[in-house]
Amino acid sequence: MTTEAADPVDAAAIAPAADAGFLQRWGTEIEYILIPGAALVAALVLFGIFVALFGKNPLDLYWYMYYGAFGTWFSWQNTLTRAAPLILTALCTALPAQLGMVIIGGEGALLIGALAATSAALALQGMPPLVVQIAMVVAGMAGGGLWILLSGALRQYRGVNETISSLLLVYIALAILNHLVEGVMRDPASLNKPSTREIGAANMIGSIPGTDVHWGLVFGLIVAVAAYVLIYHTTFGFAARVAGGNIRAAKIVGLSVGRLILTVCFLAGACAGLAGMVEVAAVQGRTNANLAVGYGFTGILVAFLARQNPLAIIPVAILLGGINASGGLLQRRLGLPDASVLVLQGIIFISVLASDALYGRIGFLKGKS
Repeated sequence: MTTEAADPVDAAAIAPAADAGFLQRWGTEIEYILIPGAALVAALVLFGIFVALFGKNPLDLYWYMYYGAFGTWFSWQNTLTRAAPLILTALCTALPAQLGMVIIGGEGALLIGALAATSAALALQGMPPLVVQIAMVVAGMAGGGLWILLSGALRQYRGVNETISSLLLVYIALAILNHLVEGVMRDPASLNKPSTREIGAANMIGSIPGTDVHWGLVFGLIVAVAAYVLIYHTTFGFAARVAGGNIRAAKIVGLSVGRLILTVCFLAGACAGLAGMVEVAAVQGRTNANLAVGYGFTGILVAFLARQNPLAIIPVAILLGGINASGGLLQRRLGLPDASVLVLQGIIFISVLASDALYGRIGFLKGKS
């Protein structure tokens, strides 16, 4: 009596997840999806418990969050509008992370970029709109880039921790914005809420045809794809990742680590500066305190949840944008404060940081029994 052994190729085709070779090849990629997803679910469960303590039904909470974020076309447009600056500010954290740097100053770069873009628009009043818009993009990216470059320079030449310096620069940027908006750049007609003069309706970048979503979303998508190509498909990106893995080894093989740090910091700040330009040219029409709504800080969470991958930042930014968009509905239907979504974001951030210890420790994803 004989028994035929099953063909291992056929077995793997039938159940690839059970194939040790498959898991060894793709286990890391699966981890990058599974672990952040589990952290997000855990955060939602914890937030549901938090809401239940105040006498609210967690199932109602989850439904209204979904409905306020993705339930209607209006909700989708609101979500995508909020996702646009999150993509760009998340890149401000994700790009330096390739070098092992933790930059959390995207909010400051956004504010400086907004000020620079507004200044360019006001200085070029009367010029063709396309010229003004291009000048705003250049000025916004240059302003934000130089702002984060300052953190990189402090790290490179003075040994100052970039996390601390970039965070402190946020408050300096906010002080500069308040000083200029309430001083030399203030529009005399703005009484209750100081702001600059309007850049002009002709200089606004408008919305994507057929939608209420502004072109800033397209800017964010293009920049995210470009960042992915730069990091993973160019020699510059390879050098940055080598330096991020081991700076001493990078110096031994002759890489200019200092130049990499300064260049990457400038590019990271330019992304956040572009977000500031978009907020001025597509939403506010001027610079005022309304720009400091926390997009830069939420972008940090987006970058960490996406594991610093520029392409993964896109869906994560849409998800976090939806959570932000649902805050108003939670306030109206459940009586929760609009800022309750900030509590959820904090729980998500803690969950993501805690889940970091799981990477490389899940045996079945390494093909181990």
